Amino acid sequence: MTYTYRTSGTCSTQIDLELENGIIQSVAFTGGCNGNLQGISRLVAGMPAEEAVSKLQGIQCGWKPTSCPDQLSKALEEALAKEKQA
Repeated sequence: MTYTYRTSGTCSTQIDLELENGIIQSVAFTGGCNGNLQGISRLVAGMPAEEAVSKLQGIQCGWKPTSCPDQLSKALEEALAKEKQA
């Protein structure tokens, strides 16, 4: 399943991800800190989405109440819910 998530409160504006049976197949960010986000995308590839959520949820970027990793956790939670409905 391919899922697109519009981020909020971060330099990145969108996250495109692919899940298969709860496992992250790929993640691509639009905008943001390119090198760091490529690194995060590669680190979570092949990881169970629930594990990635538990590791990334709540991370803040400086004074902001969220971050790109936190937004990825939100995207993954929504994608997991949609995958379960399908």
